[in-house]
Amino acid sequence: MVSGSRPQLAPPDRLHRYPFDVSDTSTAPGDASGSDPTGSLRHTALIDAHRKLGAKLVGFGGWEMPLSYGEGTIAEHLACREDAVLFDVSHLGTVRVSGAGSLELLQRALSNDLSKIRPGGAQYTHLLDENDASVVDDIIVWWLDDDVFDVMPNASNTDSVVEAIGGRDTTASRSIIAVQGPHARTRLATLLPGAASVPRFGVQPFTFEDADCVVAGTGYTGEDGVECAVPNEVAPVLWAALLAAGVRPAGLGARDTLRLEAALPLHGHELGPGITPLQAGLGWVVGWEKPEFRGRAPLLIEREHGVSRRLVGLATEGRQPPRGGSTVTRDGQPVGAVTSGNFSPMLEHGIALAFIDAAIEPTPPMAVDIEQRGRAIPATVVRTPFVRAGQWAAPPAG
Repeated sequence: MVSGSRPQLAPPDRLHRYPFDVSDTSTAPGDASGSDPTGSLRHTALIDAHRKLGAKLVGFGGWEMPLSYGEGTIAEHLACREDAVLFDVSHLGTVRVSGAGSLELLQRALSNDLSKIRPGGAQYTHLLDENDASVVDDIIVWWLDDDVFDVMPNASNTDSVVEAIGGRDTTASRSIIAVQGPHARTRLATLLPGAASVPRFGVQPFTFEDADCVVAGTGYTGEDGVECAVPNEVAPVLWAALLAAGVRPAGLGARDTLRLEAALPLHGHELGPGITPLQAGLGWVVGWEKPEFRGRAPLLIEREHGVSRRLVGLATEGRQPPRGGSTVTRDGQPVGAVTSGNFSPMLEHGIALAFIDAAIEPTPPMAVDIEQRGRAIPATVVRTPFVRAGQWAAPPAG
């Protein structure tokens, strides 16, 4: 059983031998797309806890959020792959949709088919543009009770989702703490055994400090774990208790490198205007059996005619991180563009996601080049995800 003491993770030399910061990328939080020129950033209920831990704070989606803590993004990344970390993801939206007809409303609005799950389940889905089926937002739905749903949009898209589906924005009333990693459930079980038992993509209530809370078996790291929605007033208490149980804090920098290794899409990069679920390789998010949902007609046309580009994984040799926006070429001709790229702390070489012209049939192990800073970086099309859940799990401490 994992003890409450902080685990001994990767050797220190591994943490300090990289000549760059993996959080310094085009997809990392804190770039121009996440900044707020007015300076009126929102704060989660855990902002004081982050400051006491010495977090590097950045603007992201209108919120001031921790990019990393003292040991940095790579140490936090390794801790998640090997043991367990906790993230403050309270900046993500929550829209409560409830009452008679709620299920039917969401079935018409969202791409996936909620009839595949039942109350007590969670589902990944998309809100599509009605005209071209591009992804307005990618969403997790928590089905809490017969006619009660929490729809979880990305931070900056909450208003757009409310406009499309209605409901009540409850983001400001709760905090969400994600506990992720191969030993996440074991460490959480020392505090909240009921919450730790939630199935993968399950949802169930629990009580903490006499407050009603909800836990879901979801996350954004490629590892096992849970996300706990708790009232703001008890969030600092739960955060402190998890730290005392030996769970290391991690910031949005590590969350980005972790999701990239897991080949999980990021809205604004692999998803967004002009990008459909089929182009992104997410056809399984589409409930074709449903007679109606937003964007169904244009998406059906694309399915019948075939996609013009495909999202693929790329691997490079060496430690130079591929950069989002870089052109991908084959035999000197442009064939696509990198959407997200970085150095993989686990594989110790560059990885990227890229949209490639479907006409060239980009399948492994096709060789391409990434044009970056005046030179061509050789890359290979590879299968994704780049890493597997639990692949680097450390042995449980005695």
